[in-house]
Amino acid sequence: MKETLKNLRQKEYPGRLIILGQDPGAHNVIAVYAITARSPSSQARKLVRKADSIWTEATDEKTLSTGKTELLLYPTIYLSQGIAIGNGQQTLDIRNNLTSEKSPLQILCTALDGWSYENDPPIFTPRISGCLVSSERAALGLIKRSGNGSAFRSIFEFPLIAGEGFLISTYQGKSRDSVLAFAGEPEQVKLEARSAEDLAEAVYLSLAPTKGERDLRVAVVSVFSSDLISDQYDVVIINRYERETNFNG
Repeated sequence: MKETLKNLRQKEYPGRLIILGQDPGAHNVIAVYAITARSPSSQARKLVRKADSIWTEATDEKTLSTGKTELLLYPTIYLSQGIAIGNGQQTLDIRNNLTSEKSPLQILCTALDGWSYENDPPIFTPRISGCLVSSERAALGLIKRSGNGSAFRSIFEFPLIAGEGFLISTYQGKSRDSVLAFAGEPEQVKLEARSAEDLAEAVYLSLAPTKGERDLRVAVVSVFSSDLISDQYDVVIINRYERETNFNG
């Protein structure tokens, strides 16, 4: 059953999430990366574009330093001859393996070899990743901790279909005190937005809290590309930090 973006907030706390898909007119491939966070250090971030990449960056370095900086600051997306996306330093290895000569599945299998879940006990945050090298197929990958402490890997390849996307997140469930790692196959979602701006806004609003709940949103980036070969990308970033600053200012 396909989810709508409005249903994302039912996850309560997805952590980080990735969506790969195609716009309703089948003119653009789509990539979305979103961050939600509970701890002050994880919330002290924003997304910024640097040339052909999008990175997390500190909004308050003192607060961010109370967490594991190496797990909080990383490239989320690379835009060069395709799209590499992930929630950690593994994103660079995915970028370095992007080629139209390999399938998205093969790219992720090679790039993620040697990577494990994050070293942040007791949560052991899963690594989520994805890639696109054409307008035909994409892949998403998950590396999480198994019951015996080993790294459990799942990589999925799927066709790109107009108005549809596939979503993977680090966490699932409705537990406030603990988090459950994402399980099963990527979830299908409807993609009705026809621009990067509209999609970024739709995802950002879908993660909004209901009355009385804490706002866990940090940032969302949406990428549309009509031609991966010629590196034409429309990128829109929404940072809650900047929206609050603008509102309060």
